[in-house]
Amino acid sequence: MSHTATDPHALIVAGPTASGKSALALALARRLNGTIVNADSMQVYRELRILTARPSPDDEAQAPHALYGIKPAAQAGNAAWWRTEALAAMQTSSELGKLPILTGGTGLYFAALTQGLADIPEPTAEARTEARRLHAELGPEALHAGLAKVDPATAARIKPNDSQRIARAWEVWRGTGRGLAAWQNQTLPPVPFRLFAIRLDPPREALRQAIATRFAAMLDMGAIEEARALLALGLDPALPAMRAHGVPELSAYLRGDLSLETAGTRTELVTGQYTKRQATWFRHHELAPPEQSEIILSRFDENAQLSESLVRRIIAFIQRED
Repeated sequence: MSHTATDPHALIVAGPTASGKSALALALARRLNGTIVNADSMQVYRELRILTARPSPDDEAQAPHALYGIKPAAQAGNAAWWRTEALAAMQTSSELGKLPILTGGTGLYFAALTQGLADIPEPTAEARTEARRLHAELGPEALHAGLAKVDPATAARIKPNDSQRIARAWEVWRGTGRGLAAWQNQTLPPVPFRLFAIRLDPPREALRQAIATRFAAMLDMGAIEEARALLALGLDPALPAMRAHGVPELSAYLRGDLSLETAGTRTELVTGQYTKRQATWFRHHELAPPEQSEIILSRFDENAQLSESLVRRIIAFIQRED
């Protein structure tokens, strides 16, 4: 999609979990009159403020924030839903004369903005239930073989052991009557904004230390109580919110299956593995159109000052084609 000089601007601040992107986005929002728009798939859930490291009330008082804690954990969010909400928040921000600043670590969400998104209707609850049941009864390879009979185009794109994608493809076919590949040929366009991106790409060791420090802080803030309250809702364990980092591990601790130390170690491990996948995704995908380069920074410390040189660099970066 081509952009014109009259298209409103938006800034992306992306990077792996615990890289400091939320702190950087807040600092930039304060300096550039911005609205922070959440682009993290887990921070949308109302019940998970602590375990998803959502901005604090003090942070939210310093700059407008959008799409944080807006969906109950009982409802599954997805990229199509988020794209609609994010575009509305971006347009509202621009109409108020503010710069939309999208920040998060969910690559698929950014891709929905920058590359467009297949306009796939939401499958029915019955279709989801059937997909989970068949996967449990048959296993991924047998379900993949079944998918190949009803939707060969989609099955050809998915490895026989890719459980999550196989189940997703089955529920789309079962719930909509059309295969996922067919839906993906009907793509919504990229959003009508000129996007500029800042990507945080910290060293692995710095991330590991930040993850450990952050989980310890979460425990001090009441993460165990938050996990207990979530479990008390009796939700389907397959829901995205129930798979947020720390939730399965603290759930096992609360059941008496793990010690708190082991739960913490496992949480740090899975979070570290996830940040590696995030960093790899960001290195291989464009966050802004090809004619616009990214600014790549190391981790931004939440206690650090936003240097004047960095502010000037970012302003020049955004305005260079005006």
